[in-house]
Amino acid sequence: MEDDKHEVKSFKELGLVEQLIEACDSLGWKNPSKIQAEAIPHALEGKDLIGLAQTGSGKTGAFALPILQALLADQHAFFACVLSPTRELAIQIAEQFEALGSSISLKTAVLVGGVDHVQQSIALGKRPHIVVATPGRLVDHLSNTKGFSLRTIKYLVLDEADRLLNEDFEKSLDEILNSIPRERRTYLFSATMTKKVQKLQRACLRNPVKMEVACKYSTVDTLKQQLRFVAAKHKDCYLLYILLEKCESTSMVFTRTCEATRLLALMLCNLGLNATPISGQMTQTKRLENLSKFKAGTCPILICTDVASRGLDIPSVDMVINYDIPTNSKDYIHRVGRTARAGRSGVAISLVNQYELEWYIQIEKLIGKKLPDFEAQEEEVLLYLERVTEAKRLSLMSIKEAGGHKRRREEDVGHKFHGKNNKSKRR
Repeated sequence: MEDDKHEVKSFKELGLVEQLIEACDSLGWKNPSKIQAEAIPHALEGKDLIGLAQTGSGKTGAFALPILQALLADQHAFFACVLSPTRELAIQIAEQFEALGSSISLKTAVLVGGVDHVQQSIALGKRPHIVVATPGRLVDHLSNTKGFSLRTIKYLVLDEADRLLNEDFEKSLDEILNSIPRERRTYLFSATMTKKVQKLQRACLRNPVKMEVACKYSTVDTLKQQLRFVAAKHKDCYLLYILLEKCESTSMVFTRTCEATRLLALMLCNLGLNATPISGQMTQTKRLENLSKFKAGTCPILICTDVASRGLDIPSVDMVINYDIPTNSKDYIHRVGRTARAGRSGVAISLVNQYELEWYIQIEKLIGKKLPDFEAQEEEVLLYLERVTEAKRLSLMSIKEAGGHKRRREEDVGHKFHGKNNKSKRR
């Protein structure tokens, strides 16, 4: 019965004003998701929130709508701050705020690394209502941007809180919590509840209402999960075979390293497939450009690291391939959550070699089931071996050459610099 209760609720029943109901309608949101149905009424009552929900469950709307409703009654600058662990997610959160607040002339600023500092300072000078940021860049602006502070904020949101609590962000997070008012509302959203999230809950929330709308580590029923044990040397052949078998699909291929994203994307392009990489080593501009191509459907295969496993709303993903299964089993949930979103079906195929068995066993324990085999005749798969080997050889050569060009350019710059110095010494 609990589920039926959520299904029948409309945004109006949750207590949202007409302006925001119309904004939801214009985004195609007819009814609230479960996390929205549970969180919004408590938020409108002024409670702190802890929301545990699967990825793709509508979490952004669950915190953005109550904040915008409060802003309608009290429109002042620097009203809310949202923290995100990744640049792409921060940009996406800001886009959703802007879409929901388009009728109220909402101003947002996004503060993330890899983007011009001065441009961000100009955006802050326009006194935005909502600041969406990654922790490091926010601290940078709090320290160095004249006239900017968060002393007036009424709302703090920690999205993907379990990721925000890793060591990379700990120091920045402490500084942020020390520079904002104690009198505020705090919303903490996470796909998983870890000991660190519990610790943060004690540190910065007051009598929070906790809601969990799905089994802790569940994957959705519309997701078909499969597994294939392969020899490490044949993994590339299986990848090509799967992509060709499901050539109509939009696919995300997850690898463990940034270098592998580049190599696999080149290899697949050499084999005539349209693939593009995204990883933490790329510039922000390039990452967004490649992501846009994938979202627009002009490039149907995205090769990525875990930078793309959290929070990115790419609705049309049909298939996720774990080329390398994750070493942290919880990351498996986030990766496969990129497909079968919002009631659609999807496929997740994991390639597991002889060195990765231990990690796979941890995933089985976490999700509480054994995955069925991806059916394929090995003789058919290995027909691609020669083509794949050659394509990979060419890709490695081109990466090596690109590295050589880069080194030579750096050396040329060095020679010019030293040459100038020598001349000045001779004078």
